[in-house]
Amino acid sequence: MSKKQEYKLKNEEYLKELSQREGIRSLSHGVLYEVIKDGSGEGQVSERSIVTCHYCGSLISGKVFDDSWQRGIPEAFRVNELITGFQTALCAMHKGDHWRVYIPYQEGYGTKRDGDIPAFSTLIFEIELFSIG
Repeated sequence: MSKKQEYKLKNEEYLKELSQREGIRSLSHGVLYEVIKDGSGEGQVSERSIVTCHYCGSLISGKVFDDSWQRGIPEAFRVNELITGFQTALCAMHKGDHWRVYIPYQEGYGTKRDGDIPAFSTLIFEIELFSIG
């Protein structure tokens, strides 16, 4: 078995085991999440929304590939310009929600490497949603 196939299986197994844990909830397309803190319940995110949030992205190894908290400035995004799994999570969130989201590779960067993110990577994002515009 190639290293790529081993990595793919490791990521798939990680999500399978995670889905059995207490407190883990599921969204469409295999996206999983857990609530760190519930927000106010205000606002509805759509694909055309512009959101402001803090986030930290990491791999199942714990390696962080992006962290807005570390930069000290929240980021603003148009939701429909993000990877599919991030869109799925944001469209389920409300203002003030703070979640940890687990995105399968099919809803992330897929079968291709993207910078420091290997092909077949499960992406783990901690997201705190501040505003919806």
